[in-house]
Amino acid sequence: QVQLAESGGGLVQTGGSLRLSCAASGRTSNVFMMGWFRQAPGKEREFVARIRRSGGITAYADFVQGRFTIYEDTAQKTMYLEMNSLKPEDTAVYYCYSDPAGVGARSWGQGTQVTVSS
Repeated sequence: QVQLAESGGGLVQTGGSLRLSCAASGRTSNVFMMGWFRQAPGKEREFVARIRRSGGITAYADFVQGRFTIYEDTAQKTMYLEMNSLKPEDTAVYYCYSDPAGVGARSWGQGTQVTVSS
């Protein structure tokens, strides 16, 4: 199993930037994919971005519109989400996740709050 710990959330004004971090520990050698979801109050959790360990292939939700960048530092076992041009509608709890290669359960972090003021 992989343990994930997010950090980097906070309060920022519209147009500002934040960088979220997701530090992985445990059985990290078996990780195939990592990514981010978010959940705003009263809404379902939604996909934000993901990165495949092998080849660094990335994918983003449509609402990102080039504002976010996902990347990882494999030596530090940490994944990042660089968020720019933030909007009030980006306000949510952001959760990182990891998927193992082959059969296995998805791991989730505890979440980090991002609040964008208008």
